[in-house]
Amino acid sequence: MTAPEPTILATSGGHLVGSRNRVLFDALVHHAVELSGVHGRRPKVLYVGTAIGDAEHFAFRMAEAARVAGFDLMPLNLFPMPNVEDVEGTVLDHDVVWVMGGSVANLLAVWRLHGLDTVLRRAWEAGVVLSGVSAGSLCWFKGGATDSFGPELRPLTDALGFLPYGNGVHYDSDPGRRPLMHRLVAEGNLPAAHCTDDGVGLVYHGTRLTEAVTEIPGKGAYTVVSEGGAAVEERIEPRELPPVGR
Repeated sequence: MTAPEPTILATSGGHLVGSRNRVLFDALVHHAVELSGVHGRRPKVLYVGTAIGDAEHFAFRMAEAARVAGFDLMPLNLFPMPNVEDVEGTVLDHDVVWVMGGSVANLLAVWRLHGLDTVLRRAWEAGVVLSGVSAGSLCWFKGGATDSFGPELRPLTDALGFLPYGNGVHYDSDPGRRPLMHRLVAEGNLPAAHCTDDGVGLVYHGTRLTEAVTEIPGKGAYTVVSEGGAAVEERIEPRELPPVGR
């Protein structure tokens, strides 16, 4: 079972701290699984932790989160080498790809070196839901603001471009991101941008933004466009997702 059309859920959330586990899957990860349309068996989630160097301790936490959620999760590692012989077959065999946050610049370089960018485009076109948080959101777009190069935010304009927009993540929790996204769009360095507060996700069918959703009440999503050389921002009210056990 795959999604009936190419689907991306780009988020600034998806994880929460549990009482017994360091990481649990919040409503956004569950929504990514729902978008895949899987039923009658355990959902298969591929976890990609390239942006944090395939950190083993976090892969373990994600596996525990999947166990609690009732998902089957497999990590796709590229350090020190791919952990599977058939990378494309492995990706296509899953319902959802969940990409962890971290350094989007490093993620893009390593993916391109291994051809994973091409594999992920084929998977997207085949109906595997692509999703993730922070760097795992920004990677699907033309670019956005990133701290991949140091504490001071800098532009990134050569992301995968599956979605023909800019992307702003952590829009309410990092005060530097909104003004930088406004400047990048106003000056034409990025196209119209779609941005998310923490806990918010954007659903795309094909390249069309169809819905904003949130796991935290009161949070927002935003579009930023250039009009007369100035950035104009408009808020999108997300639909609140059903809560999961906390």
